[in-house]
Amino acid sequence: MKTVNDTDKDKKPDDQQQPGLYDRLYARALKFWEYCSDGVWTDHRNTLKIRTIKTLNLTVRTFMSGDLQVKAYALTYQTLLAVVPALALLFAIGRGFGFQNILEKQLFTYFPSQHRALQMAFSFVDSCLAQASEGIFVGVGIVFLLWTIISLLSNVETTFNQIWGVVFDRSFFRKITDYLAICIILPILMICSGGLQIFMSNTIQKLLPFDFLSPVLEIGLDVASVAFTWLFFAGAYMLIPNTRVKFKNAFLAGILAGTAFQLLQWLFINGQMGVAKYNAIYGSFSFLPLMLLWMQFSWLITLAGALICCSAQNISMFSYDRQVRDISADYFRKVTLSVLALILKRFRNNQTPPTIARIADETLIPFRLVRLATDRLLRCGLLIHVVTDDIKDDREELPLQPAMSLDHYTVAWTIDRLRTYGEKDFIPGLAERFPEVIGQCDAVTEALKKIPSTANLADL
Repeated sequence: MKTVNDTDKDKKPDDQQQPGLYDRLYARALKFWEYCSDGVWTDHRNTLKIRTIKTLNLTVRTFMSGDLQVKAYALTYQTLLAVVPALALLFAIGRGFGFQNILEKQLFTYFPSQHRALQMAFSFVDSCLAQASEGIFVGVGIVFLLWTIISLLSNVETTFNQIWGVVFDRSFFRKITDYLAICIILPILMICSGGLQIFMSNTIQKLLPFDFLSPVLEIGLDVASVAFTWLFFAGAYMLIPNTRVKFKNAFLAGILAGTAFQLLQWLFINGQMGVAKYNAIYGSFSFLPLMLLWMQFSWLITLAGALICCSAQNISMFSYDRQVRDISADYFRKVTLSVLALILKRFRNNQTPPTIARIADETLIPFRLVRLATDRLLRCGLLIHVVTDDIKDDREELPLQPAMSLDHYTVAWTIDRLRTYGEKDFIPGLAERFPEVIGQCDAVTEALKKIPSTANLADL
């Protein structure tokens, strides 16, 4: 028979008792959340599950990113300034292809409660086109109109290049040729997306007067309209960045962005019907805040799709994202020297000069970190870009090779070059105001120079 003391001994202390079901589920959910939010970027497994989690992670972070929203604000302001020239260009293309009436009907569909404001905008567009074709100097108006569009596209390209991590913009000549192609291809896709249903439904119903085909035709035209929207965004993601973008990645991002854009259009159209009563108070002015909101969310969707396209093509770019953002100066220097050593060894062995993507694949160093390191080496004059016979497109990433003889690249000399490169001694009187601080820094620097380190990076 057990005594009271024996019963107490059989009981486990509170800290040794098994957790309950709720605690276990909470711990498991918390662990899964930590993995999805941060740990997944340190997981190098290339499975569908990992790629899906990374894509969803990036999508959520995109809409929560203040930096991306600031870029969307800036592009919204620039678009507002260029909206009349952009509409003029669309209407000029529409007249050439016979789509002008379709464009007007589609705009009235998008803005059902703003007929007066749209009619005023159409009058501005007609005046802009008249000035462009009948100005005092023939062609000056057209040049000004195109320059406004090119300026907007240049800002969009800069934003896309920042997302992709591309530091070099197109040349001026390539901007003119590429942007003109973009101004022709993308508006046609958007016109087809918006006007296909209006144009084809009327035409097909006249040719095939069968009532039972109408629902099928409507569904088919809706799908075709959405598909053209997907192609519009995919074309933007392929043509605008100054880098080579694979079609499969651009089309995947185009599907996501195009679908989100279609949902935004539906919400925007139905939302206007809900606020139509405010027209009696604000008149045509109520059109402006609605259009600004639409532009803001449209640019946010577009930039989010560009980021998803970038991550789909270079998923390693976002590996160790938090660690890359908070990397120490000492560790960044070690990574930079490691990247430089790899390039020097390949050059000494007469191997093909590597690109940033190849370096990232061989070393498992995150793509973004390799780009940051190589950008620093390029600015310091330690590396140069080289054009090889394999380069078939000037938007491809150029390979890298040493900028001087391999004998120069000792560890001590390279570290000193990286440490001292840049502007210095430009603050007047700094040494006089902080003589002890500057003196101690100089003393430490001189002591470091005396440490023997004559090893060459190409031999390590």
